[in-house]
Amino acid sequence: MAEYGVILTAVTVTVLLAEFFYRRREAYPSYGWFGVASLTGAEWLMFRGIEPVATFFTPIAWSAYILIADAAVFSLSGRSRLQRAPKSFLRMAALSIPLWVIFELYNLRLKNWTYVGVPKFWPLGLIGYAWSFATITPAIFVTADLILAMLPGREYKPWSISEAAQKRLMIAGALCLLVPLIVPYRIGGYLFFLVWMGFILLLDPLNFRRGLPSFLGDLSEGSRARFVAFLLSGWVCGWLWEFWNYWSAAKWHYTFPMFQNIKIFEMPAPGYLGFPPFALECYVMYVATFGIFRGRNRSRA
Repeated sequence: MAEYGVILTAVTVTVLLAEFFYRRREAYPSYGWFGVASLTGAEWLMFRGIEPVATFFTPIAWSAYILIADAAVFSLSGRSRLQRAPKSFLRMAALSIPLWVIFELYNLRLKNWTYVGVPKFWPLGLIGYAWSFATITPAIFVTADLILAMLPGREYKPWSISEAAQKRLMIAGALCLLVPLIVPYRIGGYLFFLVWMGFILLLDPLNFRRGLPSFLGDLSEGSRARFVAFLLSGWVCGWLWEFWNYWSAAKWHYTFPMFQNIKIFEMPAPGYLGFPPFALECYVMYVATFGIFRGRNRSRA
């Protein structure tokens, strides 16, 4: 079913490009063109099996994509993360590694995916893992920035949530994160979707209560833009992750015990529903972690 994946990925990218060309205000920066050239060249080398690009294609492609998308944000809004705060962007990339390792630790128990084609020489394998993991959070955030720059400004009726409801959400989140680890393995393998939801339910109310940026805080002020942007970011990045992973020499295979007969690229089709909440999860985890280092009311995301 790879052809369906190609079509859906192409449609997603086409919609983004159409919106970009319709709304852009500034000239497209040179580093964005460098990203376009790098991605095009990497694709050409990867399809011909030329090393080391064929093996390291995933982190190369995502590094190029981040440049492309950030440059597009600048062209739309006149500012972007790489232009405004490159050091903060590098810190985000560094923090992305341990944040993703949390999910790798869950996977040791739940065994929902495995990696193949990774260099056997461990320093190269370690570089590949670290580089790939470092692109995850920045890609989610810069894609959300891109979508935010395209969304029309609109205010909604403020939506408040009681402290009791916040506590219930946090308890539900904690249970989502604990249950897959304590049930028998043959059951836990089916429950990774709880992990994709757990950190959102646990950390977003906590961020809100600490005065940090949060989706609940946005909703309480009548804004849904960031929530929508991150949901759509997960959709966009999900298709691109699977699209580029499918042909890379070093890749991941999904091994969770259901839907293996209806794959699009390497991902069983229902699994794509997990990418939008995963993007929300990346946001709340980053804010919570960065807030610890920066202090209350000082975290920006």
